[in-house]
Amino acid sequence: MSETEETESPKKGERIAKRLSRAGICSRRDAELLIEEGRVEVNGTILSTPATIVTDADRVLVDGVPVPAKEPVRLWRYHKPRNLVTSHRDPQGRPTVFDALPEAMPRVISIGRLDFTSEGLLLLTNDGDLARRLELPSTGWLRVYRVRVHGRPDAAKLASLKDGIEVDGVRYGPISAEIDKIQATNAWITMSLKEGKNREIRKLCEHLGYPVARLIRTSYGPFQLGLLEPGAVEEVPARVLRSELGVGPPPKRPILKLSKAAAPPANMPDPALLADPSVARRRR
Repeated sequence: MSETEETESPKKGERIAKRLSRAGICSRRDAELLIEEGRVEVNGTILSTPATIVTDADRVLVDGVPVPAKEPVRLWRYHKPRNLVTSHRDPQGRPTVFDALPEAMPRVISIGRLDFTSEGLLLLTNDGDLARRLELPSTGWLRVYRVRVHGRPDAAKLASLKDGIEVDGVRYGPISAEIDKIQATNAWITMSLKEGKNREIRKLCEHLGYPVARLIRTSYGPFQLGLLEPGAVEEVPARVLRSELGVGPPPKRPILKLSKAAAPPANMPDPALLADPSVARRRR
């Protein structure tokens, strides 16, 4: 273990935040918070700085529990119900997504977040690096939401979002917004965006005069909510991870077993004859 600003390499080790992220403990940003709270220990010493470099030979603990070695990358689709916080701990004591997951689930982190009252597709992973990568706008993944708003929205107002908009000094990127259904006092809208700032859809709809009554994320990049029931979680197959993300364990090669020994070709001499020198001479 050392405290240094040198470039990381497999031989020199890696920053403690990256180690915790790779092990699926938390994101790199949250790792710094864990260190500030004195919850991370390396070789019996409580860490005070996230600049610490560790190697596989170091013993790392979080809350007194050893950090496991890096596991194969895994990904789950989770249908987040309303009234759950997308964090491991909530200062207000509200129930969290991670409290609601099945006990058999390994420790995971979320890819992005959904508000307390929002619902729908939330991707979960055991790999902090993957989570960080898929959260970046540069990934270019489209995030699609079905939004129920109060009022009767105007199509022209919604169309103005396609070039981006600035609200209260914050610049928001392009958003596609299409009206699905208008009822007496509310409407359903499908909204698609590639960069999700904090409570972005709620703030923009409020700005246009259409307060959000319900918000459901239906897809995140190539992954769909589909028919997943609220509270249900389903692992994404390894082959999908490989095809869509280029991560995960390599495919297992099938072992071919023959039902019986293959017969030699018709013109193949008997092996016993080949062993006879006289036969070999006659063949020459």
